[in-house]
Amino acid sequence: MKRCVALGSCLTARGTLDVRAHRVLRALEVTLESDTDRLSAADGRGTLVVANHVSWLDIVGLLAVEPVSMLAKREVSNWPWLGRLARDSGTLFVDRWALRTLPGLVATIAARLRQGHTVAVFPEATTWCSAPGGRFRHAVFQAALDAGAPVRPVTLEYLQDGEPSTVAAFVGEDSLARSLRRVCGARALRLRVRAHGLLEPEGDRAGLAARARDAVLAAEPACSSY
Repeated sequence: MKRCVALGSCLTARGTLDVRAHRVLRALEVTLESDTDRLSAADGRGTLVVANHVSWLDIVGLLAVEPVSMLAKREVSNWPWLGRLARDSGTLFVDRWALRTLPGLVATIAARLRQGHTVAVFPEATTWCSAPGGRFRHAVFQAALDAGAPVRPVTLEYLQDGEPSTVAAFVGEDSLARSLRRVCGARALRLRVRAHGLLEPEGDRAGLAARARDAVLAAEPACSSY
């Protein structure tokens, strides 16, 4: 209950997106471990960030490292506190990769990348609690190729007592309320963010997606149960 009350105060708090994301993590007593303080390319190029997808907390963790634009399912826009954080980050809300919208979505992402923005995507398009996860959908990688933008693979991992944990996993028929209660009751939960080397926009989108997936999953261990 104490964590939920603290989380509620984050709704009205002001500050940059990364500061607000850090406040959310602190309210939930989730420790962030990151091996980098930026996800975008150091030379200022727009960057496509791609990560494995475990939980709604993934969005908060990435924003805490760097205030990037996100690609998320449309339902997220209406979620309490997280929806506001996502909207303020300039999130592109989509109807779960609906085929009819893909060409326009790819064009929009490519345009943002050309403008020097960094866009973070979960190319599995759904959450997985363990390796090997799902396949990386190819469409968003076409945006990187069209824009000549590098790809930053990122591995997200949740741990308790140094061991992989699924306490934050948000899969199947789980609800946000149940998942939030688990996180609020979790002991010593840590979110580890590991950024891998940039992949240049070369080859075709299938090959680029495969290289990104290899980089992400090579560092992702299987989860234990909560």
